[in-house]
Amino acid sequence: MLNLDQMRETLRNARTIAVVGLSDDPDRSSYGIAGFMQAQGYRIIPVNPHLEGPVLGEQPYASLRDIPEHVDIVNVFRRPEFVPEVVDDALAIGAGAVWMQPGTSSPEAVARAEQAGMPAVADACIAVMHRRLMR
Repeated sequence: MLNLDQMRETLRNARTIAVVGLSDDPDRSSYGIAGFMQAQGYRIIPVNPHLEGPVLGEQPYASLRDIPEHVDIVNVFRRPEFVPEVVDDALAIGAGAVWMQPGTSSPEAVARAEQAGMPAVADACIAVMHRRLMR
């Protein structure tokens, strides 16, 4: 798991964040957090097979494996039982890091990422950490 300095460096070096489980409902936390990160200058790529039209002005993809460009951070808004598969997809596309929102992480997913050498953050909100670390 990344320490605070490593989280800061990950956020500083990132340009593109794929948000797995992003909702098109403005009342959902995934939408608000993704919108905040977009306002900070990151490109947000929605990943949700149930989305049909653009979210936050970006065309969604059904899965990480469908994204045709490099992803710096995979930000996860899925139930813990689905997160190991998300990590497998993040590894398959060569993402830079995986960031599991509070309540989404699983020990198995963290272990998979770390065993493969992928930086992982678990149980930390990316927007809260951005506000804290990127002043």
